[in-house]
Amino acid sequence: MDTPPDKKTLRQRLIDERLHLPDRLARADALQTVMRIWLVGRPDTVIGAYWPIKGEFDPLPTLHRWKEDGELMDEPQRRRIGLPVVDKVHKTLSFHAWYPGCPMEEDAYGIPKPKDTELIVPTLLFVPCVGYGPGGYRLGYGGGFYDRTLAALAPRPFTVGLGFAHGFIDDLLPEPHDQPLDAILNDHGVVWPVPGL
Repeated sequence: MDTPPDKKTLRQRLIDERLHLPDRLARADALQTVMRIWLVGRPDTVIGAYWPIKGEFDPLPTLHRWKEDGELMDEPQRRRIGLPVVDKVHKTLSFHAWYPGCPMEEDAYGIPKPKDTELIVPTLLFVPCVGYGPGGYRLGYGGGFYDRTLAALAPRPFTVGLGFAHGFIDDLLPEPHDQPLDAILNDHGVVWPVPGL
């Protein structure tokens, strides 16, 4: 999949900015709070997420707390968290159960993934955003893994992008293969769908 040179430049600039945000920890704390509040009342018991790289927001502390809250409420169906495992042949993702301390190994890209844990199917999927724009479109790393995965999943999970406020791109133009997200959260709150519209 070819990426226009301007998107490559934009992607690198946003990653560099994210890595050097002077208040990144404060922004991460704020997004943890936004995410926790957003999850209240969601019916999902299986959530897919990601292992953070390159200064991405880390959703796993909030999701671990969400999982523990379900255990405290003695829910009939236990809550589960999944992390992506790359299918190198189809260039798609599947999700395998993750919990703190579970066995991990690096995938072909050097990103930790669960080792030999159960395949799970999320009904809610948190997706990392390098950048994001109007209409729920995201700018990722350019590999197309999430777009191909979302195009193939049936039923499709509810998808939520996570990123910091600096990543908003008001003139981000989607490409034909781009799959829009159902919601986007940043350190200021819900940014898609646009509140009040």
